[in-house]
Amino acid sequence: MNRYYEHPTEKSYRSPVYNVRAVPVEKVVANSYNPNVVAPPEMKLLELSIWEDGYTMPCVCYYDAGKDLYELVDGYHRYLVLKTSKRIYERERGLLPVAVIEKDLSNRMASTIRHNRARGTHNVELMSEIVAELTRARMSDQWIMRHIGMDRDELLRLKQITGLAELFSDKEFSLGDADEDTVEFVL
Repeated sequence: MNRYYEHPTEKSYRSPVYNVRAVPVEKVVANSYNPNVVAPPEMKLLELSIWEDGYTMPCVCYYDAGKDLYELVDGYHRYLVLKTSKRIYERERGLLPVAVIEKDLSNRMASTIRHNRARGTHNVELMSEIVAELTRARMSDQWIMRHIGMDRDELLRLKQITGLAELFSDKEFSLGDADEDTVEFVL
């Protein structure tokens, strides 16, 4: 067995992330068993994140030597961004960062679920504190919505949760015909 893929308790074990490959996206295929779904607003945020920060995490794949293809285990949405975003595809020269694991199908399926579930969810109270801190730092509502990936209603709810609602108490608030990207809660 390859020394990179021995059981994790072995002294010679080395995690796949230390051997990331730049793989042409055309050689990567989705698996048929990933139950993870990402809503359009989060996909837009993922595309922005990859544009602003680059690929900071490789996708996880199984290499099928017989087909000369990499089957995704984790990272389908990062892969999808590379396939669908022209600006990212061009900047990355069509290459997807991939860490390869050698596991049979049932273990790959389990890995997919573990990766998905290990990400967790955002805590509302912590998110509202982040919004409060950004507001205190005089970041505009438009900036917060764009960089954190939220709409105006979510931003308003998070501000209210942190007690920033008192800042709105003597202000008139109306969305009128304003575009979501240009709305600001002026204090």
